[in-house]
Amino acid sequence: MGFKSFIAKPFAGWINRTIQKDIANPHEAQHKIFENLIRNACSTSFGKDHNFASVKNYEDFKKAVPVRDYEALSSYVEQIINGASDVLWPGKPIYFAKTSGTTSGSKFIPITKASIPNHINTARNALLQYIHQKGNADFTDGKMIFLSGSPILDKTGGILTGRLSGIVNHHVPGYLRSNQMPSWDTNCLEDWEEKLDQIVEETIDQDMRLISGIPPWVQMYLDRIVERSGSSVKEVFPNLQLFVHGGVNYQPYKEKMEASFGFAIDTIETFPASEGFFAYQDNYQSEGLLLNVNSGIFFEFIPLEEYFNENPTRLRLEEIELHKNYALVISSNAGLWAYSIGDTVKFVSREPYRLIVSGRVKHFISAFGEHVIAEEVEQSMRKAVAEFGGLITEFTVAPMMAKGEALPYHEWLIEFEQEPEDLAGFASLLDKEMCRQNSYYRDLIEGQILQALKINALSSGSFIRYMKSIGKLGGQNKVPRLSNDRKIAQQLLS
Repeated sequence: MGFKSFIAKPFAGWINRTIQKDIANPHEAQHKIFENLIRNACSTSFGKDHNFASVKNYEDFKKAVPVRDYEALSSYVEQIINGASDVLWPGKPIYFAKTSGTTSGSKFIPITKASIPNHINTARNALLQYIHQKGNADFTDGKMIFLSGSPILDKTGGILTGRLSGIVNHHVPGYLRSNQMPSWDTNCLEDWEEKLDQIVEETIDQDMRLISGIPPWVQMYLDRIVERSGSSVKEVFPNLQLFVHGGVNYQPYKEKMEASFGFAIDTIETFPASEGFFAYQDNYQSEGLLLNVNSGIFFEFIPLEEYFNENPTRLRLEEIELHKNYALVISSNAGLWAYSIGDTVKFVSREPYRLIVSGRVKHFISAFGEHVIAEEVEQSMRKAVAEFGGLITEFTVAPMMAKGEALPYHEWLIEFEQEPEDLAGFASLLDKEMCRQNSYYRDLIEGQILQALKINALSSGSFIRYMKSIGKLGGQNKVPRLSNDRKIAQQLLS
């Protein structure tokens, strides 16, 4: 046992005790955060515009502050970029996390001195909970690779700006710096394929014990390790024990990734975003991710079916129901107020509050009134793979208008690493599972408005070529699982 792993175990026990206190009093923690947020922002431009001085409780807050997305918040962000202080939060942000917007182009999400611990400490706690649960801290004595964006930061309105993963790179604790890979110079490379080749070169002969990143890009790394070495990942990295992932549902990638790892690797699932680090896996015998109830973020939840209503229902944590889809809304010490982050969640436990990420508010198919969401297609894919085999590299689903008098259908564009022997049976089970999960879809099938889904098996590398063509290869970028139009499908097929 090395010195770091020796020290990590008692530290993990201490952190676990603080987390258990939050688990025991989640509503009290949320109430205190709410009060602190209102009090601290009372004299900001946003606080004055929304009369925070008169906000005494949650009902007052709902009346004063409507739910908004980035476009509705952007005028305040522009004030900050133009040099104003005390706009959304006292002072100025220390960073802008730059993300790709939909209608607004790039988004600049503020990160303040008060909010940066949420990102750093939650990542730390996820690792320490693993150590406490498993009693194994050996990975801290070896090398750890973090596949992330470039740490090079620009400035926007005098404020340091970059991808969240690049910003967080500047805050890696000193005791982990010597373990961290790739090197700074390699991490600064912008071209993903060049960067990946250099990462492979630097890491292939190292004692790698932890890998962290978004599953499809980690898969590219594993593929190149195998190609470069001529050996399995397990042979190249015999002490590898832990894969930390987030950003997308791991299940569709699990079979292929475990085949690449060569064993059933331990995993930690996380739920980070530029707007905050919301939840993480704290227990390895229970489903779901522990909601981060005491880290500067006040949570609200909108029933998904009401999300696009003019005045949707807004619920506090204690008002949620289990196994129901909600749009996640946050207010935080980063200066985000009743901010819809675009993700949907479903709670699987109350004691403690654990959730799963079920999809994106804007990623669905309802071209014919079916309102299919990501959770449904991913669960259907999981069932089909379990019964018929096959290894999935990536997939997306889009509506398709058939030619002539044929009925429309859902086209599943799938890149297989290994295609199932009975592809027709695979497709049939997918369709049956979709009917079982989504009554609207089933009614459209039975009413002969839609025909059964069809699979379009894509050639190897199709999704990589697509992501490269739109400038989003690698880093924290993700392929949308669902589209309500055929834009992505047409680009993939071309």
